[in-house]
Amino acid sequence: MGLLDKLSGWLGLRKKEVNVLCLGLDNSGKTTIINQLKPANAQAQEIVPTIGFNIEKFKSSSLSFTVFDMSGQSRYRNLWEHYYKESHAIIFVIDSGDKLRMVVAKEELDTLLNHDDIRIKKIPVLFFANKTDLRDAMSSVKVSQMLSLENIKDKPWHICASNAIKGEGLQEGLDWLQGDMSV
Repeated sequence: MGLLDKLSGWLGLRKKEVNVLCLGLDNSGKTTIINQLKPANAQAQEIVPTIGFNIEKFKSSSLSFTVFDMSGQSRYRNLWEHYYKESHAIIFVIDSGDKLRMVVAKEELDTLLNHDDIRIKKIPVLFFANKTDLRDAMSSVKVSQMLSLENIKDKPWHICASNAIKGEGLQEGLDWLQGDMSV
């Protein structure tokens, strides 16, 4: 660690580093959301389904994020729990147009929240009700009801309607997460 690193740490100028898990079912838009949160010059032009996981890094005004973009395919969801211990926040992405798999999303969320490594932590959970631009998409209020988010009493949480392709709703969510983690 160099002198400038030490000095910026003492003065509180260094950004707080946080590990964030980005979870949700396959095809919910996790990778697209993470891509949109990165600086324009670092964004991928083409998004492909995640196999296993990707690690992305980006900075906001007060935080330095390391995001673990985890595959939502059923055969990879058992990998999620290996990253719970080191996580400081969770982004859970829901395809608000996929009514048929909302039950599966709720089951995965319940499993996540009841895991020993998550249950004991008071980490913030940001929900993106993604793909709200689709014709039959549910509102973020309806998604919240279907996932029974009102029952989460031991963690701060927030839900945002989003359209990851256009970037809509993402800054609101990031601002909330930043505000909650800066405390």
